[in-house]
Amino acid sequence: MTPEAAQKLQNFFGAFEQSHHPLLLLDYDGTLAPFRVDRFTATPWVGVRSLLQQIQNHGHTRMAVVTGRPAHEIAPLLQLNRPLEVWGLHGAERLYPDGRRELEQAPAATQGRLELLKHHLRRDSFGGLFEDKANGAVMHWRGLPRKKAEHVEQCTRALFEPLSKLEGLTLLDFEAGLELRTGRDKGAAIEAILAETHSASPVAFLGDDLTDEAGFSVVNHASRPHLSVLVRRSLRETAADVWLSPPHEVIYFLRHWIEAETR
Repeated sequence: MTPEAAQKLQNFFGAFEQSHHPLLLLDYDGTLAPFRVDRFTATPWVGVRSLLQQIQNHGHTRMAVVTGRPAHEIAPLLQLNRPLEVWGLHGAERLYPDGRRELEQAPAATQGRLELLKHHLRRDSFGGLFEDKANGAVMHWRGLPRKKAEHVEQCTRALFEPLSKLEGLTLLDFEAGLELRTGRDKGAAIEAILAETHSASPVAFLGDDLTDEAGFSVVNHASRPHLSVLVRRSLRETAADVWLSPPHEVIYFLRHWIEAETR
């Protein structure tokens, strides 16, 4: 961690002393857990779960996961004593800790185009992994040999890019994959969360991928104390305030969160 990053963390946690309940927003894959080709085996890095459990037990922080996954996949992986609030499908879905679920509804014409696309990909996914989401179609090529991955990406882009020009559909690049979707993105989800919380509550958002940049941008423009955190083994161009390398610097961050909220 650079001295500049350490100072930004210190300044952010210093705001806890005179603040209302802080807000901790977390992406999942690549941020709390390593990527896995089989996403259902992507359990948190050692030490992360126990720290999140401590934060939850203290009851001072509002925590939420903001993820591209369907929201129901998070609780079985985190295995906390109580489920967290989860904004899934990049923000189009909201799952409350009590099990209530809200799903943003796409216009009928947009949903119809998606269903036709998903029908095509069920028959032919170009050798990649097709993921069927309620509000989108996703193609993954993580773990494939380079030439095969390039083929899958080329075919996917040729299919998705013309459709992304239609009203209501958005193309979303992420590491080793591409998604054609409708609905809120992570930035809009975080805007909705901030609107529900006290304007003086500090907020931090931790994410790793290009899909998290919209969230970083919203956090960066918040008038309250705020921190946007890129979690990656290697630095890339980003709007985030701070870069942390997982898992050790993420664990460092969570430990300091606990210290700051219990001072």
